[in-house]
Amino acid sequence: MKKRQSPERRRRPRLADPIHRLTTRWRSGGVEKYPLGKDGTNRALQRMGSGFEITHHHIRLEVLPEAFRGFRIIQLSDIHHGVFLPGEMLRHVVETVNELEPDLVAVTGDFVTYSRAYIDPVAEILAHVRAKHGVFAVLGNHDFRVGAEEISHSLEGAGIEVLRNTHTRLRRRGQSLYLAGIDDWHYRPDLARAIRGIPKDASTILLSHNPAIIRAAAKENIGLVLSGHTHGGQVNLPFLGTIWGRSPEQLRFKVGWAKLGHTQIYVSRGIGTIVLPLRFRCPAEIPYLALDSLHPAA
Repeated sequence: MKKRQSPERRRRPRLADPIHRLTTRWRSGGVEKYPLGKDGTNRALQRMGSGFEITHHHIRLEVLPEAFRGFRIIQLSDIHHGVFLPGEMLRHVVETVNELEPDLVAVTGDFVTYSRAYIDPVAEILAHVRAKHGVFAVLGNHDFRVGAEEISHSLEGAGIEVLRNTHTRLRRRGQSLYLAGIDDWHYRPDLARAIRGIPKDASTILLSHNPAIIRAAAKENIGLVLSGHTHGGQVNLPFLGTIWGRSPEQLRFKVGWAKLGHTQIYVSRGIGTIVLPLRFRCPAEIPYLALDSLHPAA
């Protein structure tokens, strides 16, 4: 009589399994081919990190045309649309932005995380953002890992101008403000190319996903840099701080406002999360920046 084989014993899940999956994602560059999920399956994740702050900032620039005094910029960064930030949450962000009626919306990279399945959906949702002078974007490190050309094409199709080592000229009442954008710090950013053709005495804002560009930007006397990438540390533990540190000097150019020479920078905490769907003492952020001049009106 043939001995009957016992069914294969199912291994019990171990605590290390999710950690292994997360570290594998990290080492593989953050790309996994999981399918597009339904918003309704992410309720628990939404409860863990659905809140965000609208932070208001008065940015006084040394060089700013009179016509651009009071110019309002909304910055979105590190959306990371995917299983940790579903469409329902992103649509709420878009509604909030539109209620603020900005003059311009700047999106400073990392549109998706882990999966190419979210490229078109994030563009379709962001297509509903409204700003008087348009919506402009640069790509982040996760965007390059997933597919920079695909993301750029999808965003452009949604009416979002992607600035890849180039610039555009904004016009208001006969005066000009220049907006430049560079590729991510680790994927061949070319600041010289991005600002080529901009007059030396012009007012310029630079979009750069990674704030590490600050020293190069300061050498070029760029007025303002808008960045993200750091998530503000995402988790801020009492006494220990974040992965970037806890002292003001350690956090300089990592979160919030700072200045180097004549160049100011604002580093947003961003909207989404990576590795873990968790923020602690470091809420998501939508910066609202109003431009002004250091000099009195003529």
